Amino acid sequence: MGEIGNTLAALVAGEHGLWLLGFTGFFSATLLPGGSEAAMLTALHVGQHSPAMLVLVATIGNTLGGMTNYWLGRLLPDKTSEEKHGHKAMQWLQRYGIWALLLSWLPVIGDPLCVAAGWLRMNQWGCTVLIAIGKCLRYAVLALMFYGIIG
Repeated sequence: MGEIGNTLAALVAGEHGLWLLGFTGFFSATLLPGGSEAAMLTALHVGQHSPAMLVLVATIGNTLGGMTNYWLGRLLPDKTSEEKHGHKAMQWLQRYGIWALLLSWLPVIGDPLCVAAGWLRMNQWGCTVLIAIGKCLRYAVLALMFYGIIG
């Protein structure tokens, strides 16, 4: 591990490591750049907490960030359905409906999907559940890859 990796490992191994992972997940899911995958892999490497706990904490933080984007979308002025088109995220939501939020973990498209879901006034609870499932699957797959269970 390089100097940055050692610093991150020291932070994750510290007494507030789970909080750091949760906040990293949150900020990675908002429109701000973040590195929740690096924090997750570092936390797995440190081995201070169970993989299930790490997946849970990262998922909660990342889901809260996704729902923050959803609520930012709700704050946008409502437009007529004819004006709600154009962006790829909007096209996915119009084509696949709320189920497109299972892909909210994707880079580049994930954040706009959550914002668009809010703008379209999609059901908050359904959005929360699907965003959480998608983000949980991402962290679970990352953990499984870390342990060599899947390749």
